Amino acid sequence: MKFKIEDLTVYFPYEYIYPEQHQYMLELKRALDAKGHCLLEMPTGTGKTITLLSLITSYQLAHPTGSNKLIYCTRTVHEMEKVLDELRTLQAYQEKELGKAAKILALGLSSRKNLCIHPKVSAEGSRESVDAGCRKLTASWVRASAVDNLDIELCPFFETYEKQGAEALLPSGVYTLQDLRSYGKQKGWCPYFLARHMIQFANVVVYNYQYLLDPKVSGIISKEMQKECVVVFDEAHNIDNVCIEALSVNIRQQTVDGASRNLSKISQTIQKFKATDANRLRQEYNRLVDGLAQQGNLRASDTWLSNPTLPDDILKEAVPGSIRRAEHFLDVLKRLLDYLKHRLKADKVESEGPTSFVMSLNTQTLIDQKTLKFCHDRLHSLLLTLEITDTDEFLHIQTVCNFATLVGTYSRGFAIIIEPYDERMPHIPDPVLQLSCLDASLAIKPVFERFQSVVITSGTLSPIDLYPKLLNFNPVIIQSFAMSLTRDCLCPMVLTRGSDQLPVSTKFDMRSDPGVVRNYGRLLLEMVAAVPDGVVCFFVSYSYMDGIVNSWNEMGILQEIMQHKLVFIETQDVVETTLALDNYRRACDCGRGAVFFSVARGKVAEGIDFDRHYGRLVIMYGVPFQYTLSRILIARLEYLRDTFQIKEGDFLTFDAVRQAAQCVGRVIRSKSDYGMMIFADKRYNRHDKRSKLPGWILAHLKDAHLNLSTDMSLHIVREFLRRMAQPYEKSGTGTRKTLLSQSDLAEIETQANAGF
Repeated sequence: MKFKIEDLTVYFPYEYIYPEQHQYMLELKRALDAKGHCLLEMPTGTGKTITLLSLITSYQLAHPTGSNKLIYCTRTVHEMEKVLDELRTLQAYQEKELGKAAKILALGLSSRKNLCIHPKVSAEGSRESVDAGCRKLTASWVRASAVDNLDIELCPFFETYEKQGAEALLPSGVYTLQDLRSYGKQKGWCPYFLARHMIQFANVVVYNYQYLLDPKVSGIISKEMQKECVVVFDEAHNIDNVCIEALSVNIRQQTVDGASRNLSKISQTIQKFKATDANRLRQEYNRLVDGLAQQGNLRASDTWLSNPTLPDDILKEAVPGSIRRAEHFLDVLKRLLDYLKHRLKADKVESEGPTSFVMSLNTQTLIDQKTLKFCHDRLHSLLLTLEITDTDEFLHIQTVCNFATLVGTYSRGFAIIIEPYDERMPHIPDPVLQLSCLDASLAIKPVFERFQSVVITSGTLSPIDLYPKLLNFNPVIIQSFAMSLTRDCLCPMVLTRGSDQLPVSTKFDMRSDPGVVRNYGRLLLEMVAAVPDGVVCFFVSYSYMDGIVNSWNEMGILQEIMQHKLVFIETQDVVETTLALDNYRRACDCGRGAVFFSVARGKVAEGIDFDRHYGRLVIMYGVPFQYTLSRILIARLEYLRDTFQIKEGDFLTFDAVRQAAQCVGRVIRSKSDYGMMIFADKRYNRHDKRSKLPGWILAHLKDAHLNLSTDMSLHIVREFLRRMAQPYEKSGTGTRKTLLSQSDLAEIETQANAGF
């Protein structure tokens, strides 16, 4: 349908719209009008993606000279494909209404591993292997050598694409990754380089968070994007963790050993070049004297990862004289590796800031801060000069150079923590040196400064007022939307004790109590006997899940559960978990019913939906706090307290409750669905924990559903299921109208114009 929001004509591809979708569009439009950033929380299953796409593409149509590009960031390839499918539906409707004027180019961009169509290279296992395989066939020096030596293998798809030059263009349309691969096969063009080339012309680009937030990737992919772009971070409840990971580096013993092997190989290559092509090394030296760390604008096929520091912090000056010669640079890296080896031999935990680390390094190895800053660029330049294509073999030395560049560039917002072993397994030596970013706002700051409108949205952003502090920005709109429902199809409950009135909790001093373990087991047993189809259980950690399932097995509870439903478990192995999920769905489809044991913060909690009969009940066992003895977490909490005045307890509770909300939110993915949520821990009964849940869950959490025992919750579950079995009017009536037609929207617009 077509309707007006203030002065904007919006094209929406369905006959009805939810009230909260209409409100969401209104707030989003105001943020775009103000050319500012916004934080919007919208309940899961209410069509957030199509709402965003409809409003922003309609805004682009109304302002062809203004917001000329939408950059839509997702966390996974699966989410990217869903966004592009929705966009295809929208595009078909807009073209029907407007004809050729509505034609756009939209595409998804992912790694070579997901786009490569070369039969040999695409069969490689890891992403790094595919990248290296591609580089061996497409690097400029390989192609130059192939002119004289016909035995050198090149990529036929890249060659055909290169021959087309500026003619290699995508026609307008919406392209998923599969569409790009199919088009590439049809034309004989490389889909990866074609997509890289076309993002500068596209109206909508959909790609991973890392392409904007990680400087190593964004420096290559996103540097051409204009200020007028609208950036959307979807499912952004964990965006602070993504920002921190983008600027953090871990160095283990294997990294140092691998880097030493890399240096030996580079040294041999240098000696070979000295004997055969010494002029090339001299040219590089002269280039570095002039202050060019890299060869101007590199060809797309030659680019490797970009500088790990943020764009404003990259030095625009000559490389220090001490590392201009290749041999001198290798000598600096050897001294750095010796120092890191020595630090990894520590027998107790050590923690310090970058400034003291650099001073200690300088005292012992005479490597100064400026030299460290240039390590990444100098290594990049050297690998290009030596024409090295096996990039996957040089990941270790690259990690060390990234570490050196970051530690030399930043003095605040980082901590260096050396742990000789994992505290949870102290008998196994596993030394690790961690450069941990403590400030999430560092990585996202260039995005806020560079683009005029950044939209951060998710179904679980509560408490929403903490995000502007964590990310250090000032949104023009902060809004959380309620869920309009025809019937109360959501039933959250807080269970604080078992049928024997013993309190239940995963608090450290209570979690191994046999009474708590038994009550948790009896809760699940009662529920699987009463609830049809799928039941999903989330635990606070893998170790806790292993322990409690083992105890249930010894008590005989697991055998009783399996008389009612089959049991499947998420493991840390991706293949095993995928198989378990597939079989869980099959068990639900055939009517047998099943239970799925999963872990908060795991892959399943973040990306898998348990809608319809796949998830009628979800039980959250405990409050999923982070491991509070983690040195990195302690350092981050201190930094947040000192810099942003966020109390440790507030942040820990916020982080735990958003993870719990993300877990239970998996159970309902549309308004025609229904599901129950049990928060099984006495701590959820406290107002400071409960109040941080998203508003759309709190709206359905009645006082009568707090402080329940197992038998009371069982009674509520049976009543709820009986109520859900009754027929209902899907569009709602009167004040509970949940589907708005075009005439309803026209009436709302008339009232708004009249000043009601």
